[in-house]
Amino acid sequence: IPGVGKTTLSQALARSLALAFQRIQFTSDLLPADILGNSIFDRDEQRFVFHRGPLFSQVVLIDEVNRATPKTQSALLEAMEEQHISIDGVTYQLPEPFFVVATQNPQTAVGTFPLPESQLDRFLMRIELGVPERASERAMLLGMDRREMLKELKPVISPRTLFEIQDNVRNVHASAALLDYLQDLLDASRQRHSTGLSPRAGLALLHASQAWALMNGRDMVLPEDLQAIGIAVMGHRLGHDIEQPGQSGRTLADNLLHSVPVP
Repeated sequence: IPGVGKTTLSQALARSLALAFQRIQFTSDLLPADILGNSIFDRDEQRFVFHRGPLFSQVVLIDEVNRATPKTQSALLEAMEEQHISIDGVTYQLPEPFFVVATQNPQTAVGTFPLPESQLDRFLMRIELGVPERASERAMLLGMDRREMLKELKPVISPRTLFEIQDNVRNVHASAALLDYLQDLLDASRQRHSTGLSPRAGLALLHASQAWALMNGRDMVLPEDLQAIGIAVMGHRLGHDIEQPGQSGRTLADNLLHSVPVP
């Protein structure tokens, strides 16, 4: 749904973390070089100089990601997985931290291309904003302009503190029973669907549940943490082979969470 605040949310995230922000509008005529950058010959120095594209930022919002061609979409794969890009045989490191936030049009919308499964699998989670509740929308109508609000938004933590929090997330304990439960979910998805959850999806489930536990003041992961983030992490990774109308990846993820026994 357009106009529900996806861009504003991304900008607010960047400002709250004191990170650099870039927005890239994906269109059908966008080329990989338009987002990665390209090498331009410098006559004074008699050599090619690489000019970095908008992807070299800390928070990158990709608007309407499925309006770009598969060739342009594939340019994101290395960046999202390795946090660097390779151009003309040279590897360029992306800034740290590096977040990609993307918005997607419905698959039935005119002028869209399907997103490859390898790209979808690189997104940690998918969330749906939807329209605000009536009271929230009234507050928005009566409130100040969002651009003014963004200007007044101050960082709540520094990038250094963010790195420390990420280290703390990795130290949140996951018991053997919890890991068994996680692997049971992975196994069930592979038995029921031709394209089940990948090992990367398993890591995403673990890391997201560790972060959720830490946010709730605990130093160990509970099954409830995994269930709380399960649909957001698994939904966009499932359902590529769905033939039944009315089904979706989120539905399949919910079915998994309700059918696999909880330890």
